Amino acid sequence: MIRKAVIPAAGFGTRFLPATKSQPKEMLPIVDTPVIQYVVEEAVASGITDILIIIGKGKRAIEEHFDRNFHLESQLIEQGKEKELEQIRRISELADIHFVWQKQLKGLGDAVNCAKLHVGDQPFAVLLGDTLIRSASPATQQLVEVYDRYKGSVVLIQEIDRERVSRYGVISGEEIAPSVYKLDGLVEKPTPAEAPSNLAVAGRYVFTPDIFDCLARIKPGKSGELQLTDAMQLMLAEKHIYGRLLDGKRYDIGNKQGFIKTNIEFALKAEDIGDELREYIKQIAKEL
Repeated sequence: MIRKAVIPAAGFGTRFLPATKSQPKEMLPIVDTPVIQYVVEEAVASGITDILIIIGKGKRAIEEHFDRNFHLESQLIEQGKEKELEQIRRISELADIHFVWQKQLKGLGDAVNCAKLHVGDQPFAVLLGDTLIRSASPATQQLVEVYDRYKGSVVLIQEIDRERVSRYGVISGEEIAPSVYKLDGLVEKPTPAEAPSNLAVAGRYVFTPDIFDCLARIKPGKSGELQLTDAMQLMLAEKHIYGRLLDGKRYDIGNKQGFIKTNIEFALKAEDIGDELREYIKQIAKEL
């Protein structure tokens, strides 16, 4: 079983300036819940009990969010707000959550490498914080099931339109079981003509500890960053890597449009505001 997860959360979030000037992008809300809480909840629902969040400068709000706030709890008790009290206490009890600093922003590969001492010789999951996934079975759990069967690293993949492949890492491989692929290639942000398939990496991974050896052997790219894709390509030459086709819907919140669309979709499904918002959208649509 996979019991540990790593969530890289050290980036500046420059696409969301000025909102992210003084708060982490991971703390931006989807309706009323910070992005990173959704990611942590997915990990927990997948059987993860130990989570390491990689943070950087200006990310203290993430630590505080997952810690208890006794002053706030006291206020809620005095006001008789039992529901709200239960909500905030639950956040600090989700899992054993730890933090480590990525001292320099040197890429996703470097962020994952920051987890080496914490992970040790155990397999672990990686969940990117700019991707939310809604599915009947948690997305990370879908990967864990493949790992348990094949005992190799697994990456979540999804089908996309070919004209969008240049935004993603794209895999090639053979389907060896329903929705399960054995990879034989991985290309980072190819052109539509160069792409070996329309199966894109979808922001969730399960790695064996071999990934750390591969990260130690790759060289920084032109930007000076260590790319996780480069380490995966090296691993693929020596170990099996599998792909699990996502059964669910992926929400990309790494840009403003995706963030706003995700908020709308999540809000429409919220019991307390969904119906009223649906009528409001219908009203606006008539005016367009």
